[in-house]
Amino acid sequence: MFKPARMNKLKILTLDAYSNSVVSSLHEEGIVQIHDISERIQHDAEWRQIMKPSKATAYTSKVSSLQMKTAGIIDFLKSAERKEESILKSILSMINPEVPEKREVEHLDTPDLIERAENLLQDVEGKTKTIEEKITKLDTEKNENVNALSVADKLKGFDIDFSDLKDSRYISAIAGKMHAQAFEDFKKEVEAVTDKIVILEHFEDKEDYRTIIVVTLKEFGSEVSSLLRKHEFELYDISILYGKPEAIIKNSKSRIDEINNEKDQLMDNLAELAEKWIDDLLVLKEQLEIEKDRNEIFSSFGETEKTLMLEAWVPEKKLDKSLEIIKQASEGHSIVEVTNPHGSEDIPIHLDNPRFAKPYELFVHMYSPPRYKETDPTLLMAMVFPFFFGFCLTDAGYGAANALIGLALVSGLGKVNRIMRDLGMILVACGIWAIILGLVTNSLFGDFIPRWIIGDPNAALPTTIAAVNSFVFPQNILIWALIVGVIYTIMGLIIGAMDNVRMGQIKQALGEQVVWLILFVGVGLLAASMMLGLGSIILYAGGALILIALGMLVYFNGALGIMDISGFLGTILSYARLLALCLATGGIATTVNILANLIGDIIGGVIGIIAIIIISLFGHIANGAFQTLGAFINSLRLHYVEFFSQFYIGGSTKFRAFRTKRKLTKLGGK
Repeated sequence: MFKPARMNKLKILTLDAYSNSVVSSLHEEGIVQIHDISERIQHDAEWRQIMKPSKATAYTSKVSSLQMKTAGIIDFLKSAERKEESILKSILSMINPEVPEKREVEHLDTPDLIERAENLLQDVEGKTKTIEEKITKLDTEKNENVNALSVADKLKGFDIDFSDLKDSRYISAIAGKMHAQAFEDFKKEVEAVTDKIVILEHFEDKEDYRTIIVVTLKEFGSEVSSLLRKHEFELYDISILYGKPEAIIKNSKSRIDEINNEKDQLMDNLAELAEKWIDDLLVLKEQLEIEKDRNEIFSSFGETEKTLMLEAWVPEKKLDKSLEIIKQASEGHSIVEVTNPHGSEDIPIHLDNPRFAKPYELFVHMYSPPRYKETDPTLLMAMVFPFFFGFCLTDAGYGAANALIGLALVSGLGKVNRIMRDLGMILVACGIWAIILGLVTNSLFGDFIPRWIIGDPNAALPTTIAAVNSFVFPQNILIWALIVGVIYTIMGLIIGAMDNVRMGQIKQALGEQVVWLILFVGVGLLAASMMLGLGSIILYAGGALILIALGMLVYFNGALGIMDISGFLGTILSYARLLALCLATGGIATTVNILANLIGDIIGGVIGIIAIIIISLFGHIANGAFQTLGAFINSLRLHYVEFFSQFYIGGSTKFRAFRTKRKLTKLGGK
């Protein structure tokens, strides 16, 4: 607790014959992180004398190829799956997705898995290949007809058989659209090019453009085309047209309908195949992904002619289990050296916190994992973050809404997504604190209860503690916010001092944390003596401690260290944002209620009541969303900026276990 998990390093030497078994067993258990030693072997002459870097197995490229092929077939089959669900049902399935039932699969060696994959893919492709080719051919034909239909529709003003207007050895035919004024300019300029030209035009009264067809001798075709481009001519491709426009339009529409029907029939056939094969293919894809990871990891090892060596990090609590797995997998034909890490090593950080605090590890990893000997702030965040959030929101109504959304996340998306589950649990805790603090500070959708239920906007909720009624004594809430800030800052300084002392950094402890603690005590004694009349001894003691703290600031940080006092004061005052957000939430919520009341009174009757409901509903949804976002961001900022700056360094790498990712399968069978 309060520290990252203790780690051990394993150096495993096993016979080559047992390497697959050892790697597979560790992969399935997922309790070690593989440490890549290939680079060390390449660059260290001593290591190179005894072994060489290992390589990914020869099966890796084949497995990877099959995995991509499987993914492609799955995507193709999914494109044909029948989707008959309503929009509401689709939304509900997104909010509360169905957890897939895991299929039990037997353990297969890589060659056996490759053989099974090839057989399955051959069976599926034998059924889908022909359909895929027909669909591709139909799509191509449909595109041709759509293009022909589009061009013919633009040229339907001409009663011409376009089969006669193909470019030949003697003539060039060009069709397109241009602005009317540009067309007039073109006609004048083209006279200077040739008089061997025929220009047909068509226009619609409502448009200021001309659709034209230009036919000229081949030798003038290029020059006429250049002249058209000069006048921003939109060219139509008439090479795809055969027959008159009206006939082309009719035939194309008819053929497009036929193609759509043929394609629908093929897609129905494909949907039947998808229903039959999709689950098997998804399972196969997961097996191939696992096998690919397992074969690739061998490139991180070292090897001799008959042995394989690998290194791995394991949390101390999992050490015995990992040793037992290695022993069983190698049937005792392995040697394992267990060492404690030393300070110069890049030790992966595995956070080890109580279950209720686990979701908040997300926030610590977002910032940066702590150093190995540094304090892990997750537990403190788990206790304080929801309180800060509740303090910022401070409204029982919005808090209840957040708690319900959190529960929905945990019981819905949280079933298949760990991040969603963690965020849901955090939101529930935050919502509960907002409910508690909202009830004691007299805010439930602002003054909703006093205004609409009790009938007196100035009345307080029965649960209100008078001294912290946010509508009456905001100054008291400010005092509490600053007290919270002082306490949390002192905790950070104490943690930082302890970390520095533990790591032998006494000077840093004195100059970065102890000096501020002495200043806090000195200011506290001085204030207590002046405010409570505790006597001159306390006054002098406080003054002396302040002078000592100022002297230490100059000694450890130089003359400019005095300037740090303003920054430190800013850190404390930053906690006043708790008050600001608290008042903003209740104030805007009350404004929504007042606005709804005023408009309801002005309109009156049933419509007035409906207006009150609509304004209140949308007003509180908008205010709740914005204030929730603000509370979340500012609570995070108070930790990342104000609290962590007192002690936290971080910068380590996260422990990433070498584990299989089984969402659709579970290992069993043979």
